[in-house]
Amino acid sequence: MTLRPVCLIANPSAGGGRTARLLPAVEAALRGHGVAFRVERTHSIEHARELARSTIAAGELAAAMGGDGLIGAIAGELRETDGALAVLPGGRGNDFARKLGLGSDPVAACDVLAQGRERRLDVADANGRAYLGIASSGLDSVCGDIANATRLPLGQFVYVYAVLRAVRSWRPAHWEVVIDGVPRSFDGYSVAVCNSGVFGGGMFLAPDAKLDDGMLEVVMIGDIPKRKYLSSLPKVFKGTHLREPGVELVQAREVAFHADRPFNVQADGDPIADLPATVRVQPGALRVMTP
Repeated sequence: MTLRPVCLIANPSAGGGRTARLLPAVEAALRGHGVAFRVERTHSIEHARELARSTIAAGELAAAMGGDGLIGAIAGELRETDGALAVLPGGRGNDFARKLGLGSDPVAACDVLAQGRERRLDVADANGRAYLGIASSGLDSVCGDIANATRLPLGQFVYVYAVLRAVRSWRPAHWEVVIDGVPRSFDGYSVAVCNSGVFGGGMFLAPDAKLDDGMLEVVMIGDIPKRKYLSSLPKVFKGTHLREPGVELVQAREVAFHADRPFNVQADGDPIADLPATVRVQPGALRVMTP
């Protein structure tokens, strides 16, 4: 059992109200484990960051119950401190929880909070903003904006819906990328800098990415025909897309990139920066409760 008291930071609107519906069961599970806890409901990302900072001062374990955006925001405050994070998946995609092996049930994840082990994991930083999953730009910027704007009840399939809409009007971008000091350029769809390697509700863009190796995985998708791009999309859920022509993966500790037109950078389900962007890995910067 964790020795720290817990601050349960919950976003009631996450997952279309999923967190709000499951919160009573999570509270009951924590009581069953004998965990001392308080519950704080967030009303904004900045509020969540304030709550995360308060847990450091109080010596509490920050338990994030919501989507990947909430988890990433809290991680940004806890990185390189004595604070620690527990993940209770309450969102739509729950990709970071998936990478940790937690599944999608926040009630079951209470077992890990109470009985798991604390590990040091890497954090990625894009223009000063922390993220845990994948920072991507280009077609992914358009997809992220569509996914965040839709009110359709699509669950984890919202990203597939967004891709189908975005590809229709897409034209290739020209990219300039500097990977650990080595410049290169290409025309194509996107640049993605991966920490966990998972996004979009279970899309394994970098399936072999590790959270504790001090490295980032950079995935660049070149100018392949739209029909070929769409036919390869289902392969991303199994991670077999990397065998396709036009898809390249390299490892790096620092990546700088920009395009020939404006794009935002999407990470953990939200836009976190604008191009040009520089992404760096922060090895072992975050303490996380894991199975």
